Amino acid sequence: MTGCWDRQEINNLAIVLAAGIDQAPGDKIRLTLQIARPKAFGGGGEQAGGAPQENNVWVISQTGKTVLEAQRYLEAKISRSIYWGHTVILVFGENIAKEGVRKATNFFTRVPSPRITIWTLVTKGTAETLLNSHSQLENTSAQSAGAIIRAGVGIPVMLKELSITLATNGVNPVLPRVELTTSGTPQGPGMKESIPAAGNNQQEVNPVHAEITVTGTGVFKDEKLVGWLDIPETRGLLWLKNQMKEGVITVPSIKEQNDVISINLTRGNTKIEPFYDGQNILFNIKIKMEGELWEQQSSEDLNNPKVIKAIENKVARAIENRTRSVLEKAQLEYGVDIFGFGEEFHRKYKKEWAAFEDRWDEEFAAADFNISVEAHIRHTGLNIGRLSKK
Repeated sequence: MTGCWDRQEINNLAIVLAAGIDQAPGDKIRLTLQIARPKAFGGGGEQAGGAPQENNVWVISQTGKTVLEAQRYLEAKISRSIYWGHTVILVFGENIAKEGVRKATNFFTRVPSPRITIWTLVTKGTAETLLNSHSQLENTSAQSAGAIIRAGVGIPVMLKELSITLATNGVNPVLPRVELTTSGTPQGPGMKESIPAAGNNQQEVNPVHAEITVTGTGVFKDEKLVGWLDIPETRGLLWLKNQMKEGVITVPSIKEQNDVISINLTRGNTKIEPFYDGQNILFNIKIKMEGELWEQQSSEDLNNPKVIKAIENKVARAIENRTRSVLEKAQLEYGVDIFGFGEEFHRKYKKEWAAFEDRWDEEFAAADFNISVEAHIRHTGLNIGRLSKK
């Protein structure tokens, strides 16, 4: 008989849905937890007796020399045992990301209770501010952010993937950048909102709802945040990392200058092959894309193969421009390989890699790249052309 001496009753657990790490004064760490409120989850919607809706989570913060120490201090304020098993996201504030994320991730990779499948994010500003938010559709903002990342918005990175990258030469980490953005009106009169509509003035302020939104990518050199990529640059990053599986590409019409055509991406593939002649490093990048034309503002005849070919050429140039843009930014502005070219070089040139391993970012910044793109439109949706009386 095993007994039940180590049982964990759910009504004795404080279930953590999100954790945030910020830099605190005195070289300390500020740990912020978003904890599910059982009362709020029980009924859903309006509270009993017609009372205004309340926040579904309790957000609480504490500082400490380490994450574990901050957690111990939090235990003096929380009546239940802190439970990490359902944590959805781990958010790094901008300041601690610039100082280095290793000291913040060590606890989560060493302690058994947090899962290594937690989505890891970085925010401009503080993680504490980000977690003081809620979602219009999901029960909590943590669940909303996790669903957005899981759906492929931005570049999804789990804690285990971040840990592997931090321990691997030839590639530097990237994390999805998230921010609170104004997103409609408040959910209810009792809801705490994060962004006011007006600043510090004497005018009456109307509350505005704020949602956690993916706004780009954080670029790291080893463990330290060095810069940002916007959404178009992030799409180029996904192409170069062979992670572009779905999305939308919009290009100008070949007939009307002010109109555009949108193609839904159905398949994408990127192959990278390095070449080294003893002095110079060259990478050949071949990208293949397949998609369906789902929106047409212009009046081209899509029955004409020449028209389809011309649109495919525009799509190919758009993909090439995106990839070149992010590649040049990584090479010239940040000087870091965030794509994994070093790993590709290591696979092919194992003996030569020893000479480049410790200075790969410098070699990457000086490397040459050839990019070729093939784009194919396989379908045009339910219509051959734009609806017209003619």
